[in-house]
Amino acid sequence: MSLREEARAWLEESLTGEFAGARGLGGPGREHEAYELRRAWERHLGAHGWTCLGWPRRYGGRAASLDDQVAFHEEYARAGAPARLGLIGEGLIGPTLLDFGTDEQKDRFLPPIQRGEELWCQGYSEPEAGSDLANVQTRARLDGGDWVITGQKVWTSFAQWADWCFVLCRTEEGSRRHHGLSYLLVPMRGPGVEVRPIVQLTGTSEFNEVFFDGARTAAGNLLGAPGDGWRVAMATLGYERGVSTLGQQIGFARELDAVVATAKRTGAIDDPVLRDRLVRSWLELRVMRLNALRMLRPGAGPEVSIAKLYWSEWHRRLGELAQAVQGRAGLVAGAGGELGDLQRLYLFSRADTIYAGSSEIQRNVIAERTLGLPR
Repeated sequence: MSLREEARAWLEESLTGEFAGARGLGGPGREHEAYELRRAWERHLGAHGWTCLGWPRRYGGRAASLDDQVAFHEEYARAGAPARLGLIGEGLIGPTLLDFGTDEQKDRFLPPIQRGEELWCQGYSEPEAGSDLANVQTRARLDGGDWVITGQKVWTSFAQWADWCFVLCRTEEGSRRHHGLSYLLVPMRGPGVEVRPIVQLTGTSEFNEVFFDGARTAAGNLLGAPGDGWRVAMATLGYERGVSTLGQQIGFARELDAVVATAKRTGAIDDPVLRDRLVRSWLELRVMRLNALRMLRPGAGPEVSIAKLYWSEWHRRLGELAQAVQGRAGLVAGAGGELGDLQRLYLFSRADTIYAGSSEIQRNVIAERTLGLPR
């Protein structure tokens, strides 16, 4: 039995009983849904070997090929399984630890991620260092056997639930830009850490502000060498464009199907301009898949920015199309201000071209690092 067939059968069996109500939960703009149930689902995935598939077996993975990892993420999306809570741990800090961590760090942090027991968030963006990440001002200094962190991070997804945060901070006095930065692993439950939710257009709070006021982490929780944080941080960003994007596209296809169904119901499908936009979205989604597969090859470099730029711009246009096919009904929320799925798609997708590297920054990266154009 292939891994795809094994995954399909396991998901069908597992999304019953206790987890029957978990299907479809926790998508964009609905990240608050059924947190405890989804946390239990993370542990269930880990216990049965369906997390961290590409990791070495020593740390609970399957050493699965890229093809098998893609197959799992596609089957996961097709099954309507709940949105993952552990993706930042599994997809970002996990691979970074494998590349840069000491044996002690790997043994401490990787197994709880694989088992779905510890959740992570990302401490990169700041009020004055969003897309311009090199302007980080959060600072850390050594005090005995601890790093002491002071500063603020913003747009931190899932910080309200995270057990740990990987924090890019300035550890060398007088350093500027990408010099003198270090990459620290910081507990979120200790003193000196405050999380404040940011209410989004959807009325929910995936993002948060995080304030560090003398927060501490052990000196051994430095990933990489002191002052080498920029290199480690850039490696982490490279993993953000990984195999899970193929599963993401299954979700996009489901959203597009809902937009088309609504267009048929409202009669918007008879408008030749809207019909042309629907066909174009269908075609562009297939181009997106081919491009994502191309980017999975070993050694893919700055050109992976093409993938982020492409999908985020496409998804924002889909949100606008979702509103257009609803007509006037799309302008009015339901009873108690409840949003419909297509309204939520429109509102949430406004952020797609900003988070995880804005479209403007992605275009600069493509121009300078891939095409070799001047700054």
